[in-house]
Amino acid sequence: MSALPVPGFAALTELVLSALSSAHTRRAYRHSLHSFFEWYTAAGRPTFDRTLLQSWRAELQRRALAPSSINVNLAAVRRLTNEAEAHGILPPGTAAHINATPGIRQQGIRAGNWLTADQARRLLQSPDPSTTRGKRDCAILALLVGCALRRAEVAALQSTDIQLREGRWVIPDLLGKGNRLRTVPIPAWVKGMIDSWIAAAPVSSGSLFRAIGKSGKLSPAPLTERSIWQIVRAHAAPLGFPDLAPHDLRRTCAKLCRAAGGDLEQIQFLLGHASILTTERYLGSRQNLETAVNDHLGIEPRVVANRAVD
Repeated sequence: MSALPVPGFAALTELVLSALSSAHTRRAYRHSLHSFFEWYTAAGRPTFDRTLLQSWRAELQRRALAPSSINVNLAAVRRLTNEAEAHGILPPGTAAHINATPGIRQQGIRAGNWLTADQARRLLQSPDPSTTRGKRDCAILALLVGCALRRAEVAALQSTDIQLREGRWVIPDLLGKGNRLRTVPIPAWVKGMIDSWIAAAPVSSGSLFRAIGKSGKLSPAPLTERSIWQIVRAHAAPLGFPDLAPHDLRRTCAKLCRAAGGDLEQIQFLLGHASILTTERYLGSRQNLETAVNDHLGIEPRVVANRAVD
């Protein structure tokens, strides 16, 4: 076994990232490897072996990261180990030895964060529809909460991506996470907000959503994923949701679809999940928090005039 060469950290990171097709995964792995190399350097660049990965896992647990975040960090280092061995930086057999280190098992189902129907309605009414910027933000929020798009998918939308299929407007063959294709139906109210933005901009070709300068001038540059995150935060914070993320609106859409009686398989198609089990976990559909199973156990004290009695 041996240590990793410090000058090779950046090159190794790029080797790992170049093998990934998902922009979301590349972003997550870049952050994970940056954190790992900082820790590895501070630890004196010890021997790169299974004990090292176990120590890194313990450090991540000490930082109180969620099991899913810990497993992403470990997966990034495993991929790093594979690339380092393939390029002769680590001895043969190192990867198999290190990668046998298990991840963290996550117990239960994470509830996540989402909005109620009333809260989602208030968020959609937050932008000023009389301004070009407000029309743009309305359309973006509508796609996030009405069509369950990821922020990367919204940022990548082109003006020609919205098309008629079987008498309704859809985003056909949308390439999402894991290179999975799906067709996303667009509700009439969402299409109305998009049309309002297109007419105000106007946008006839290229990226659907653009930056707007302080003077109100439309930029040819497309909005970034970070900009969409900031738009969501800017409208959510005044409503009392300072930590609301674009992905929470995707979850909100799924929750509202299910509450309205939507078929689980159809929600899976809308979200683009490979497995319906992922959709079930995503919805937390095994747990009803509104009418919880332990609300009526039959052992509750009787209450008379706000006073419990035996």
